[in-house]
Amino acid sequence: MTASILTRSRAFALAWPIMLAQVAMATTGIVDTAVMGRYGTAVELAAVGLAAVVFSFLYWAFGFLRMATTGLTAQSEGAGDGRESRAILQRALMLGSVLGLLLVLTFPLTSQLALAVFQADARVEAEAAEYFWTRIWGAPAILMNFAIAGWLIGTGRTRALLAVQVVMNGVNAVLDVVFVAAFGWGPAGIGAGTAIAEWTALGAGLLAVRAGLAPAAKLFDRVRIAALVNANRDIMIRTLALLFMFAWFTNSGARQGTDNLAGNQVLLQFIAVSAFVLDAFAFVAEKEAGEAYGARDRVRLLRAMRVTSELALVSGSAFSLLFWFGGGAVINAFIADPGARAATLAYLPYCALVPLIGVAAWQLDGLFLGTTQGEAVRNAGLLAMAAYVACDLLLAPRFGNAGVWAAFLLGYFWRAGALCLYWPRLMKRLA
Repeated sequence: MTASILTRSRAFALAWPIMLAQVAMATTGIVDTAVMGRYGTAVELAAVGLAAVVFSFLYWAFGFLRMATTGLTAQSEGAGDGRESRAILQRALMLGSVLGLLLVLTFPLTSQLALAVFQADARVEAEAAEYFWTRIWGAPAILMNFAIAGWLIGTGRTRALLAVQVVMNGVNAVLDVVFVAAFGWGPAGIGAGTAIAEWTALGAGLLAVRAGLAPAAKLFDRVRIAALVNANRDIMIRTLALLFMFAWFTNSGARQGTDNLAGNQVLLQFIAVSAFVLDAFAFVAEKEAGEAYGARDRVRLLRAMRVTSELALVSGSAFSLLFWFGGGAVINAFIADPGARAATLAYLPYCALVPLIGVAAWQLDGLFLGTTQGEAVRNAGLLAMAAYVACDLLLAPRFGNAGVWAAFLLGYFWRAGALCLYWPRLMKRLA
C-alpha cells in the first residue's frame, strides 16, 4: 500500500490527539466553574457560567478560520506546494488578528446585546461584565490559534495541536487559582486567567508552526487572498445556520416547560461528549480529502472517506449503545430534581440515536470543508436549517417535546441529504 493511501491505523493515529485536544478544551470551562464554585459566591458562579456561554457562542461563530485553513492547507500539501501551504498559514494568522481586534473594538455593543438576550439578575450581569472585560482581550490570540489549529490539522501534526491545548489548560488552571483563591478577583480573575492562557497558547502555537512562518511566495496575491476570504465567508454562513438550529432547539424546548428544557440541556451534554470523538474523524476526513483533492486523486479521496467513516460509524454505534443502556444510571446519579430527571430519562432514547444518525452529516461536512466547497456547505447549511425549522413547527405543537426531538433528529438527515446533492459536482471538479 502506498503512503498516500490512508489506513485505519493511520486514521486513528491522526484522530486520537484531536479527541484529547477537544476534551482538554472542554475542561477549561470545567476548571473555571470548579474554581469559582469553590471560592466564589452563587452570584459569581452564575456570572461565570453565563459569560462562558456567551464566549463559547461568540468564538464558535468564528470557527470558520480553523475549517477553511485546514482545507486549503491540505489541498496545498496534496499538490506538493509547500510555499503556498506556508502562505495560507500566514494569511490566516493575519485574518485572525484583524478579526480579533474588531471583536475587541465592537465588544461594548456585543456585550450589551448578550446581556439583553439572557436577561439575568442585575448582580449576575454586573459580575458577568467584569468577566467580559478581562476575557475579551484574548480574542486576537484565540482567533489566531484557530488558524494555527487548522494548519496543524491540515499538515497532519495533530499531536502538536494537543500539546498547544495542554499548555493553555495548564496555564489557565494555575492562574484561576492564583487570581481567585489568592487575590480574590472573582469572575474578573477567571476572565483574566483565560485571556492570559490564550496568549500563552498562541506563543506555544507559533513555536509549533515556526516552519510555516518562513518567507512565503505570493503572500499578498489578490486571487489567493480572495479564495481565503470567500471560503471563510461561506463557512461562516454555514456555521451561523447551525448555531441558529441549536438556538431554535433550545427555544422550542423552553416552550415545553421548565422540566423538559432542563432535560434537553442535560441530553445535549451527552451529545457534546460523543462529539469529542466523532468530530475527530470528521477532522481527519477534512485533512485527507483536502490532500486528495489537491492531488486530484479520486481513489485516494474515496478511500479516505471510507476509512474515516467506518471508524466514525463504529464509534457512533458504541456511543448510542452506551447512552441507551448506561445513560439512565448517569442521569439518576447526578440529577436530583425529580421533574427534570423524569424528563431527561423520557427523551434519552432520542438522544441515544444522535451519535449514530449524525455520522453521515459530520463526515460529509468533513469532505466538503476539506475540499473547500464553500457554496455547497453554505447552501446545504441554509437548506438544512429551513427544513429543520419547518419540521419543528409541524411536530412540536402536535407531539410536544417528542416532536422537538424528532425534528432535531431529522435535522441531521437534512444536513446529510443537502450535502449529497452536491456530491456529483464535487466528483466532476475532482476529475
